[in-house]
Amino acid sequence: MTKNRENDFVQDYDVFTNFEKFFNISQDLFCVAGYDGYFKRINPAVSKLLGYTNEELLAKPISSFIYSNDIEKTSFARNELKNLVPLFGFENRYVTKSGQIIWLLWTSIPDEEEQLIYAVAKNITDKKELEQERKLHLKKLTEINNEFKQLSYSTAHDLRSPVNNMLSVFELIETVDIQNKETLEFLNILKSTTDTLKENLNEYIKVLNSKNQNDSQLEEIDLNMTLNEVLISINSLIQNSKATINIDFSEIEKINFNKSHLKSIFLNLITNSIKYAKPNSLSNISIRSERKNNSNQLIISDDGIGFNLEEVKGKIFGLYQTFNEHIDSNGIGLYLVHNYVTNLGGSITLDSRVNEGATFTITLKD
Repeated sequence: MTKNRENDFVQDYDVFTNFEKFFNISQDLFCVAGYDGYFKRINPAVSKLLGYTNEELLAKPISSFIYSNDIEKTSFARNELKNLVPLFGFENRYVTKSGQIIWLLWTSIPDEEEQLIYAVAKNITDKKELEQERKLHLKKLTEINNEFKQLSYSTAHDLRSPVNNMLSVFELIETVDIQNKETLEFLNILKSTTDTLKENLNEYIKVLNSKNQNDSQLEEIDLNMTLNEVLISINSLIQNSKATINIDFSEIEKINFNKSHLKSIFLNLITNSIKYAKPNSLSNISIRSERKNNSNQLIISDDGIGFNLEEVKGKIFGLYQTFNEHIDSNGIGLYLVHNYVTNLGGSITLDSRVNEGATFTITLKD
């Protein structure tokens, strides 16, 4: 044997030895299977995981080790391999000698000339069990959430009847016959409180209903026309407050959004601006559209009492979050606004300082 041939032989032998070592020590499952459905060669990881000896694994058809529910899909996958379609990311279950079910993730390559299939598998049982556990948790949480939602809806709905009855009683009381001023004051306070309770219940039901509505119904909306509908509905409030509203939709005149939600957004933000004007001052409100960073924006600002952003950070859009002692504050309006915007893929931010007004910037999804 010449020197060169000796070197080639040594190199080939070293490569073969290294491959054998790699084959034997790998924790992944290495298999060579025949087109006849039998293992031809397996590495130690296979017998270690399945609990069978090499002889047992080589003596029986591969299908005899597969979990019964996965035999059909595995057979289909094997036929695809015979048609020279490689298999990537195929999952099926095997049953160990002790009866444990394990999940394997396969990559398989066919060799038509040799009538062999070369395959490597990973044990993904832990991952599958975690996925199953997560699904069970999600299912349970969904059930609990639905139960709480139904309980909340039923409670709010059922409470409206006695509240309406109380209001009916107040309508029947002839206050002109009551001479005691303190009694009249107490009755007025009680009626005002009951009115507020009714409004809060109605708003709460509206919040619950909004969660059940299909928020994906989009349409092209004319901003001026939609805002005008809102302003007409609160015309008396605007006139009594003597608020000034400046509107500029020249940059963007139309958007794709849910019209009823947009009207609610305008309504809540405008009435809030009027409600929280600085004492002894008339409210100035600005509503405009902008195109910024390839996105459509609606910007509603005022010069009212504003917010301390350090105090309200992370809470401003929460349900029932109130930040002043105004009699009409119920912590629902901004919660609704936030949900209407975010449910349609948009975002809303607040820029404000105490006694320097507030600016809400709504960025809409194109």
